[in-house]
Amino acid sequence: MDTRATSPNSLGTHFVDIHEVPEEEEEEEEEEGTQATKMAEKTEKRLTKLTKTREAKRQQRSTTLSRQVSLETGFSVLNKESKAKDDQRKMLSRNGKSFGGFGSVHSGGVEGRRGDFSIFRTKSGLLKQNTLLPAKKESGELGGQRNDGFGLGFGGAEGESVNTSVPAGRYFAALSGPELDQVKDYEDILLPKDETWPFLLRFPIGCFGICLGLSSQAILWRSLSTSPSTQFLHIPPHINFSLWLLALLVLLLVSTTYFLKCIFYFEAVKREYFHPVRVNFFFAPWIVCMFLVIGVPPKICPSAPHPAIWCVFMAPIFFLELKIYGQWLSGGKRRLCKVANPSSHLSVVGNFIGAILAAKVGWVEPAKFLWAVGFAHYLVVFVTLYQRLPTSEALPKELHPVYSMFIAAPSAASVAWEGIYGDFDGLSRTCYFIALFLYVSLVVRINFFWGFRFSVAWWSYTFPMTTASLATIKYAEHVPSDITKGLALILSFMSSAMVCVLLVSTLLHAFVWHTLFPNDLAIAITKRRHGKDQKKPIKRAYDLRRWTKTPLSLVSSLTKHSSGNKDSDEQKEAEN
Repeated sequence: MDTRATSPNSLGTHFVDIHEVPEEEEEEEEEEGTQATKMAEKTEKRLTKLTKTREAKRQQRSTTLSRQVSLETGFSVLNKESKAKDDQRKMLSRNGKSFGGFGSVHSGGVEGRRGDFSIFRTKSGLLKQNTLLPAKKESGELGGQRNDGFGLGFGGAEGESVNTSVPAGRYFAALSGPELDQVKDYEDILLPKDETWPFLLRFPIGCFGICLGLSSQAILWRSLSTSPSTQFLHIPPHINFSLWLLALLVLLLVSTTYFLKCIFYFEAVKREYFHPVRVNFFFAPWIVCMFLVIGVPPKICPSAPHPAIWCVFMAPIFFLELKIYGQWLSGGKRRLCKVANPSSHLSVVGNFIGAILAAKVGWVEPAKFLWAVGFAHYLVVFVTLYQRLPTSEALPKELHPVYSMFIAAPSAASVAWEGIYGDFDGLSRTCYFIALFLYVSLVVRINFFWGFRFSVAWWSYTFPMTTASLATIKYAEHVPSDITKGLALILSFMSSAMVCVLLVSTLLHAFVWHTLFPNDLAIAITKRRHGKDQKKPIKRAYDLRRWTKTPLSLVSSLTKHSSGNKDSDEQKEAEN
């Protein structure tokens, strides 16, 4: 047998010496292996920490470097974004049917909202109304999915709410007309323009102006029938009785309707309260009630009224004055120089009418108090409207008819002073002569009152003429002459003729032309203007410029501070 054929070298194989290892040696090897794995894990953890810190430092450096972008590139980016937004706005063409004109793009959402006026309904726990401004979307999504804002009231991108306070300057910027009730052409509203709104939404607070005109006429005709200066006319008291009943009936009808509006559309009532002109008409219901008490026919109440009646009707006026006069005094966004308009005299007239009624019930001291408060605020309003501060909002050119409100306050002040002190003395005559001069200055400018659309609020401009007539009758009693008596008759005839003309116009617009209550667009304006000439990109550019300057100045200050510390350390080492 040949041994060379079976030798290990010839087969090309290797033999390993396998022998039994003791247990102690195995344990030592295992411990060495575990220690090696632990050391490897520790080194891996250290390496991961180092890499993380390095990555964080790199990110910080990249952010600081990215912040140090030149202003030119920042402005270019802003220009691109503004161009993209302008293109998007061009795609959303306005059609006047609803806010923003989304009928072409979001046709399904707008049609779903047509006839839905719940955004001005009284708030409840299940229905929280947001703004009608849809959330901003990218241009690629405009033709795709419908905006999520078409839910319970168009969830707005800016988080605005319909029931939030609208700035007073916004009303002057978005509205025009004698009572700031006409929306300008470039403005959008929250409700559709081509639909007839519910009746309660179209019923404004200015309807109490009808009650003001009729109730003041009841007082006038009572004075004409009982005053010694007009006894030669032999006017029967039945006219006063008929006018008083008519004024009471109209007051009940208007109050009931507006009370229903407060119940079902309280958000619209709040919008009227924020309106710089209509907020003054919230004094009108209580002034009308006091007018009816003062002009009550002797058949119904032959004696003086009870003081509790004065307390009931004067308390709401007093609390409203605390609120509004406080806003004038505090210097906020609704300070007097911002919201002053001729209808602001309504908030002052309430003091003088309350003083007349207080003197009639026998409370002379409260009457003096109210007269003093009213006269002080009348002077402030009068001076503010005359001098036109540069900081005040510009009044619309169409606001000329409301200048008749200038007559009401001094006329009522003169009558109130005569009722308190029982004499038409120097101060009472001073107020009367101021009212008379303002009356004449308006009569010679009769063209101011032509060319304007009829409105229910025009009724409130009749009672200033009536108060001027009442003051003239009181003046004719203390200064009897043919001139004073003739002046009293002329002014009384003018005020009664104006009331008759407005009454006929109101009946025609209500029952013949059906145009007495158009859509009340003034309460549906947006809180902010959203249009092409909006100035938000300019503000953003200013913010970006300020933002880019901040890190550069911070880095420069830090480098200066560190270099200063190094120099001080080197000096200390050299000294040592």
